[in-house]
Order: sequence, then C-alpha cells, then structure tokens
Amino acid sequence: MFHARLKDTAARVQAHLDTVMAPMGDLPVVQAMRYASAGGKRLRAFLVLESARLHDVAPQNAIWPAAAIEAMHAYSLVHDDLPCMDDDDLRRGLPTTHVKWDECTAVLAGDALQTLGFECVSCEACHDDPLVRAELTLTLARAAGARGMVLGQALDIAAETAEAPLTLEEITRLQAGKTGALIAWSATAGAVMARADTAPLYRYAQDLGLAFQIADDILDIEGDVATVGKAVGKDVQAGKATFVSLLGLEGAKSRARALVDDACDALAPYGSEAESLREAARFVIARNS
Repeated sequence: MFHARLKDTAARVQAHLDTVMAPMGDLPVVQAMRYASAGGKRLRAFLVLESARLHDVAPQNAIWPAAAIEAMHAYSLVHDDLPCMDDDDLRRGLPTTHVKWDECTAVLAGDALQTLGFECVSCEACHDDPLVRAELTLTLARAAGARGMVLGQALDIAAETAEAPLTLEEITRLQAGKTGALIAWSATAGAVMARADTAPLYRYAQDLGLAFQIADDILDIEGDVATVGKAVGKDVQAGKATFVSLLGLEGAKSRARALVDDACDALAPYGSEAESLREAARFVIARNS
C-alpha cells in the first residue's frame, strides 16, 4: 500500500510540476529546472498529501504544497551540489545540474525553483483562504531559510573548518535545520490547510527527519554509488563527524529504529488512518538510496 501511494505521489507531483512549468518556455534555465525537479522518492510531497488526507483536504488543493516542497527541495539539491558547496558530479544517478549545463545556469535554476515553491503555496488554487496561504508561505520561508535549512547548511559548512568535531548535540541541531525543517513543514502542511492542531504531526516529523539523516549517514558508509545515485564515503574522507562516527554503525542503526518507533507513537491520535505515515517512517531507515 505505502509503495503504491508513494509511486502515485511521484506521478501526480511530476505531472503538476510539468503543468506549472509548461508556460515558462524552453530556455536552458527552464530546461535545467525541469531536469533538477524530476525523479526522486517524493517523500516530502507524500507527507504533504498524506497529512492533507488525514484532515480531509481536497487533493486538488493539496497538490500545490506537495509540488511546492519538491520544487524547494530540488533547489536545495542543485545549490548543494555546486562546486562552491559539496562539489558533486552525480545526483539521482545522473550528472548534476551544473555538470549538465554550467554553474551559472544551475544557480539560476535553483533560484527559480525556490521562487516556484512560494508561487505554488501562495496561489489561489492552493487554498481559498488567503490567511491559510499566507501561513503556508511564511512557514515555508522559515523552514527553508536562515532559521531552518540554510541555517543547517551554514552550520555544516562551518563544521568543515572547525578545530574540534561537532558533538552529538551539535549535529542533531544542524540536521534539524538542514534536513528536518522541510520534512516538518511537509508533515504539518495538511493540518495547516485544515486549520487543525499541528502538534502530533510536528512531533512525528521531528523524529522522522532525524531518522532520515541517520539513515543517510549509514548509506554513506554502506551504500554504493550505483544504488544510492550519488557519491558515497565523502564524510569519512573529509573526516566529518556524523551520527555514525559518534554512535558507531550499530549504535546509529539502533538510534534510527528508536526514532522511528517514537515517530509512529506520535501518530496515535489518528489511529489506523495514519498507517501510511507509519510505513513512511519505517521506509526511511530501510531505503537503499
């Protein structure tokens, strides 16, 4: 059931992004936008759509924030891959955007994908209440910016030249921004659209986001390029502190499992209706890419 829903989400979001970007023409920057936002697991969009379903939000409305978060995520990957950042040549098994085009086009494509995200959540088709659209836009800005994802990325960059490796507490704070902030926005979007309590889904997302990052750290050790679709072993080569380096491989796996259990427990108010979100949490630490 979960994998079928995840696949359906990917198809729906791709179709929506294609429709939204169709009027933009076919300049290289738009080609790069389409390229960068194609593929992937679409887990963030899945969280949006499932949280919306839990709150009886119409699918034709929920697809807008689902597409928005995938555009925002794609922008972050394009910029993260740049030579001035992580300097990666491979993403999702394909050449990164700056490799396929050039650095300038990649920067502009990332910029445009970010603004596309805001366009999607602020348009009238997303929600008939302008206050709800404003709340989605404001919270997305905070999750993506210097209070969230950008903050986490900045802390990550600073850690590369720090005299001492990060502590477990510091890494947890870093990843709560870099990875967790957009995941938390995704999981609570449906509740925001329904004007409902976001607390249970926020607790779920906090644990899910951290488990997701621990799984990434494990994949950097155990994964291979062909399966993961990007370079592996870079953290070890750079001597970076990670959940694996601080907890050990088995300790990191145990911590991830415990976080998934906590995430599932947070969904108790929704009963069996939230089973797909519980499956998503289990998927996060079982994935191989």
